[in-house]
Amino acid sequence: MTTGLIPGGHPPDPRPTGGLPSQSRREPAGRQALPMDDRSRSSVITARATASFEPLGRSVASARSFVRDTLQGWGFADIVDDAVVLTSELVTNAVVHAGTAADVLCLRSEDGVRVEVADRYPEREIPLQGSAGAMGNLDREGGRGLQLCAALAGRWGVDYTPTHKQVWFQLDLPERAVGTRAAGPCLPTDLLPLADGRVRVAVIQIDRSGSVSAWNEDAEDLFGYPSEQVTGKPLTDFAAWPHTPGTSTGIAEALQLSRWEGSYGIRDAAGRVVPVYASHLRVRDTDGDPSTVCLLVRDDERAVLQTPVRVSAPDTAKSAEGQSSDPFEVFIGSPAPDDLDGLLQRTVERARDMLDADSAFLLLATDDETELEVRASTGLPSARQRFARVPVEAGPGRYGSARMPAVHDDLSSVPGAVPLLNGTGMRSVVTVPLKVEGRLTGSLGVAAEAPGRYSNEEALRLQFAADRIALAVESARLGELERLRRGSLSFLVEASDLLAGTLDRDQTLALMAQMTVPTLATWCAVYTLADQASEPYLSYVLHEDEELIDGIKSLLSKIPPPDPVPTPGAHVWTAPAEAAHQAALRTSMRSLGLSEPASISAGINTTLATASAVGGETVVLPLVARNRVIGMLTLGKPTDEHFRQEILELGEDLSRRAALALDNARLYSERTAISQSLQRSLLPPGLPQIAGVEVDVIYRAAGEGNEVGGDFYDVFPIGENTYGFAIGDVCGTGPNAAAVTGLARHALRLLAREGLSGPAVLQRLNSAILDEGARSRFLTLLYGELRPREDGSAELKVVCAGHPLPLRLRQNGTVEPAAEPQPLLGVLEDLELYEQTITLDPGDVLLCVTDGVTERREGTRMLGDDGLTEVLTTCTGLTAGAVAARVMRAVERFASDAPSDDMAILTLRVPGLPT
Repeated sequence: MTTGLIPGGHPPDPRPTGGLPSQSRREPAGRQALPMDDRSRSSVITARATASFEPLGRSVASARSFVRDTLQGWGFADIVDDAVVLTSELVTNAVVHAGTAADVLCLRSEDGVRVEVADRYPEREIPLQGSAGAMGNLDREGGRGLQLCAALAGRWGVDYTPTHKQVWFQLDLPERAVGTRAAGPCLPTDLLPLADGRVRVAVIQIDRSGSVSAWNEDAEDLFGYPSEQVTGKPLTDFAAWPHTPGTSTGIAEALQLSRWEGSYGIRDAAGRVVPVYASHLRVRDTDGDPSTVCLLVRDDERAVLQTPVRVSAPDTAKSAEGQSSDPFEVFIGSPAPDDLDGLLQRTVERARDMLDADSAFLLLATDDETELEVRASTGLPSARQRFARVPVEAGPGRYGSARMPAVHDDLSSVPGAVPLLNGTGMRSVVTVPLKVEGRLTGSLGVAAEAPGRYSNEEALRLQFAADRIALAVESARLGELERLRRGSLSFLVEASDLLAGTLDRDQTLALMAQMTVPTLATWCAVYTLADQASEPYLSYVLHEDEELIDGIKSLLSKIPPPDPVPTPGAHVWTAPAEAAHQAALRTSMRSLGLSEPASISAGINTTLATASAVGGETVVLPLVARNRVIGMLTLGKPTDEHFRQEILELGEDLSRRAALALDNARLYSERTAISQSLQRSLLPPGLPQIAGVEVDVIYRAAGEGNEVGGDFYDVFPIGENTYGFAIGDVCGTGPNAAAVTGLARHALRLLAREGLSGPAVLQRLNSAILDEGARSRFLTLLYGELRPREDGSAELKVVCAGHPLPLRLRQNGTVEPAAEPQPLLGVLEDLELYEQTITLDPGDVLLCVTDGVTERREGTRMLGDDGLTEVLTTCTGLTAGAVAARVMRAVERFASDAPSDDMAILTLRVPGLPT
């Protein structure tokens, strides 16, 4: 066995790997777990999962799902996205490029996860020994998956055996701060945190499935739900959790952690979001069943639950003034939060306390420094302000620019100077910029309800603190953007895979909405356009709470749809929020017995819950495919919530993929409808009712989506008590053969009704086929004329032109050919054909089939004429329909593969005389 390592990885350790013989590494992952070596697996393996995937394109998606489910089940949500992206690349190399099966093995250890992907093609070249520059060459086909390993994995490498090649990577778990106990000093009464006269602490217990199992009285008072209304329902039905792909922690992950503490929101019975501060503790009962106990208080009473900041122990690093040598730790405290949201929240709380303010806020700048996005606040309605965006004023004025410190003595005299504080009651405010290497990265502000609270001295103090934390905030922000990018990449890979897997329009619309909610938005609506002149049509609506879907659909159907703007990017659509606000105001005024103002438009009635669900920011993303707007994807948030810019950019990427998938589904549906309509025109409209004769037909065209192929049949009236019947086979299958099928069937009807004999009909049809020139195809045909007799029998005159001979089943069970073979059509110009007369006695059956029946194969075996005869001998006494059905079942059971040729079965039976 040889091992290759990419530059930058750890060198191979020459020591034995766990004392096991080297040949143990040659066992496939599905049969025996491969041992760990010292260079990449130094921890004890605590769990393993393995799966094998066939060399098919869909196996890549299956492998992604396997790795995602495995890691989420192990509680490793932090590294799921990286593992999914790397697994997708490596399995694609195995099943698509190498063309072999892939074995995927996941190993869990105390400090990370190792994933191994093995294929059965070790001879395939891998760019291990080449230079880094050669491997990174964009013109080179191979090596890109290995570049991802080098970029994302902590350690990785390639192992070879004579029969397998294995690429492995290891992802280390991010370090999490361990919770500690802490105590604070005795404080005077006037320095204690403020709280209501009675502090309500909601105690909620969540079972292992994520559903509420206990709900105390304080929870009822805080959120308005009685215990019996919420018990058994998932917490996610009520939690307003800010979720972003690839960043932070979701509610499901937070409930699985041993301990968690932080802020989120709970939707109360009136549909409003109540900001809360929560402390979660994971416990287990005496039977070993886990559950999570959640303690929740109002966000402004967080001091009741919030763990005090641990102060670092004194050391020799302090200066003579007794100050820490690290100014950042002086402001933030030690240890600093390891996530961006926690760092920003700690920053605004410290800034508020430092200047004895009533509120504080922090905004981060976009990459182009044209807008600021609200990311953290305290003392303000954070649910309303989070991710709200305000423009950056570029003027040099001290009070009007976000790029310089600014002090406002009284906001009432300069309304709109700080848009974030409009309607909050704050009067005095000081704001300072956060800058890194001269570039604006954010803005930090504190505010008070009283005017004239701050001066230049406070602005300098706040600016000094902002300078100390700017670099740490920017570093955390870049880390969040990188995690978001990885999560977005994984999201788009899976979205593209799902959208490419269907050509059904309705399913594409459903997938589009399901991928959007709740990952990108709380609710979404998809509008479609039939053509450029038509109005947008509301095609699909989805909300994370299914009970609100009908209400949102009703609300959207009563307001004008958004304009189909072809300009790329997200466009704000205010109509749903305005309609929701008016409906909520109307409902509230009615409940108070007040008359409605004339300014409120009538005709839109909705519940408060629906109004709250669509009352936030709503954006419209155009669905543009092939330079044409085919619809709009509408994303919405609940009351007073906003989208972050990264989510809108991810939504724009998704909309481009979804638009192309939707347009492909439309084109496929249109062409399928045209094809089916044309094909149905080639089939007979129906079978005539013939007195004294039973007629039945079974027809199967080969190929998916084909209704007509090269085989055809027809039964039609010629004259009084005379009927024509035909069964034929055109050379080939598909549309070209179907074209000759249409010519033959219609020509037969026309010529037969002119009173021509059977041979004359077929001779003229032969001339018509030859007249087609290069498009002509030879044709086998059994044509006959049927005349029922008064004695209960039936007379048949048949011509068998190169077709499998018809079989006659007598009442005594004997089977015999009912015609003689003659030349087929479409080959010779001059045909000498003749007709034969057959009499079907009562109880006799005439079976006519195409060669798709007799040439049915299973390996080297073929059903043949003898096999068909044997099946027919068992059909004595059956009706014409039962005979056709039994023959078809025998043909289907003869071979396991799908039929590769068209098949037609025509049966004529003369019923026995009544006794």
